[in-house]
Amino acid sequence: MNSNSEASKSNAERLIDELDKGVGYGSVPAAIFGNDDLYKEELNKVFGRCWVFLAHDSEIPAPGDYVVRKIGEDDFIVVRDEDGKINVMLDACRHRGVQVCRSTSGNTSHFRCPYHGWTYNTKGALVGAPLWKNALEGTAKEDNGLAHAPRVELLHGLIYASLDASAPPLREYLGGMAWYLDLLFGLNEHGVEVLGPPQRFVFDADWKSGSENFAGDDYHLGTLHRSVFEIGSFPVSFAENMKGYHIQASPGHSLSFSMANSVDEPGPKFLGFPEALAASFNTARISAEQLEVARRARVFVGNVFPNCAILALPVTEDGSKHAPTAALTVRLFQPKGPGKVEFWNWFFGYKNMTPEQKERAYTAGLGTFSLSGVFEMDDTEPWTTISRSGNSVAIDKLGFKLNYKMGTPGIGIAEPVRENWPGPGEVYRTRYEEGVQRNMYRFYADMMKAAPGEWPSFEMDAGRSTALRKDADAKAPSAAEALEK
Repeated sequence: MNSNSEASKSNAERLIDELDKGVGYGSVPAAIFGNDDLYKEELNKVFGRCWVFLAHDSEIPAPGDYVVRKIGEDDFIVVRDEDGKINVMLDACRHRGVQVCRSTSGNTSHFRCPYHGWTYNTKGALVGAPLWKNALEGTAKEDNGLAHAPRVELLHGLIYASLDASAPPLREYLGGMAWYLDLLFGLNEHGVEVLGPPQRFVFDADWKSGSENFAGDDYHLGTLHRSVFEIGSFPVSFAENMKGYHIQASPGHSLSFSMANSVDEPGPKFLGFPEALAASFNTARISAEQLEVARRARVFVGNVFPNCAILALPVTEDGSKHAPTAALTVRLFQPKGPGKVEFWNWFFGYKNMTPEQKERAYTAGLGTFSLSGVFEMDDTEPWTTISRSGNSVAIDKLGFKLNYKMGTPGIGIAEPVRENWPGPGEVYRTRYEEGVQRNMYRFYADMMKAAPGEWPSFEMDAGRSTALRKDADAKAPSAAEALEK
């Protein structure tokens, strides 16, 4: 490309080019966090196209039940109509674009615009307006309904939507990540339900910081969350917790398991769920291999690109009074402007849990992973400074790059697992590596560079970034070799 073409590129395009060229080798431009120009492109090319988590169907169990959620910065009504179908509709009247839903949740038979009174049913159809004969006779009502998200699908009751009609089916988009979501949400035939409305709070950070953290940043646990181990909020030592695997399940989607080497090792099993509940976990909806992985698992933490984080682990808000129990959370890092994010946090339980088990799980989760929880108070401080640095003049002038090299050839002790792992994806032992973050940013760069209607491959063995991965794997030292170095 000639120098004139390079000079004509926007700041956002140059940043994505830098990321695209360097991420396979662990080099990430710091300016991708909090950059104003890049943020506008993300709303269009990431949130305007990818599958985005909105709600769980247990939040809207009855006809007329609705919640208002976001895709990017846009409000959408998620409502169950009188036929039981779930509709996802832009919260904007067809007449003047006025917001028609004025509550974040509730039950209704219709939505009425406060400006001119245009009224829509729960299917989004325009059913009337004041003085119709005088003002609007001859208008085709069927052409003036609320705008629907073109793609809506459910997975274990999790409601996802995409604004891109060309988006692949949800399971294809998830690729290997679907295997792990099936494992967690399908442990028994009863399924899961929300234990309360989502918590929400806003803080100054870039949405990508939260997403990459939940893709599998375990390295920070021994420093930022050291107090959690010291006060007994988590029942495993830091060293034991780092045993396990990082998994690039499919392009963009990554997760991390803290896991015992065998079911005979001491410590929590089945992510810390009570033994009486774990007795109901079975292979009615999952495979024997998935059940075995869950049996050995201590922590499940993952991110469905772009911004849907999922976590299951044993915790307690007060170790002197309560033994740890499993908390299962789904959380969103909702973009709310450059360098600003709204955190949404749901707690889930399996439907066949007793009321006491649900209360204990909810309370333990609130004391650890919530606005007042120790983990959130720890995490939000460094995330705030990351976006502050990313949007600084000095970062831009210096071309400052961040180090995401852990687990690349010769760096660290992580080694690829070639055999004896039953699930999909590229798997690494131990949890000291950053391939899961590199996987997220490779896909992010692909989405930011993709033309309208074009999609990156969802297979781990396809695409230009695979060459970098295979090259890295071929040269990667064993754990013993790395330790010798």
